[in-house]
Amino acid sequence: MGVVCVYPYQVQSGKSSQQALDILQKQVEQLGAIKSGNYYVDCETFQSNLQNVAPKHVNILHNSEQPASCFAVMDSGLCLVADALFDGLMQKIKNYYQPSKGAKIEVRGQRYELGDFIIKTGSVMLTSSFKGILVEVEYGPCVVLGDCWNLLKELLQSIIGNAAESPPPLLKSKMDATYTPSDTILQYLEHFSNCKKMAVTSPTAPSR
Repeated sequence: MGVVCVYPYQVQSGKSSQQALDILQKQVEQLGAIKSGNYYVDCETFQSNLQNVAPKHVNILHNSEQPASCFAVMDSGLCLVADALFDGLMQKIKNYYQPSKGAKIEVRGQRYELGDFIIKTGSVMLTSSFKGILVEVEYGPCVVLGDCWNLLKELLQSIIGNAAESPPPLLKSKMDATYTPSDTILQYLEHFSNCKKMAVTSPTAPSR
């Protein structure tokens, strides 16, 4: 994989989630991008239940681009990469870590290819409720954001406008570092966390 940037897409006032997603996908297709299948990223949060100890959380994420891997992100931000059997381990320690109620969230949508770029557009769902739209753009030939940011920025701005004026917050300090799949997972986890916070402060959302 190359360098990936993930951004939220603003749902226009008066538009349903599906209408907004259709508009976004039409923009991508007008650029010449070709559909190349579907994708998903999901996340389930587990909380410790040890007596007299402050709860700790483990976020378990999967990315369809890495089907054999499982990502575990701790409260500290540490991201561990394991094979898919790690899911079974969480079941074996269910007396210590249990799934948080209503905390399973995922994004699913369409995958496109445009030359050296891969573009993904998908709806974020918390349980069965729509919580937003995310856009992912990957530039395959490069693994250092600082070397390809201008190319990514140009394409991103043609899709989401000024929202892509600067790199995603999590990547600003990693402009010269080698990009890894964990960096993609941490971006998605940040967006998922923001969606959950918005769900608490504003429980209503555009209809699907």
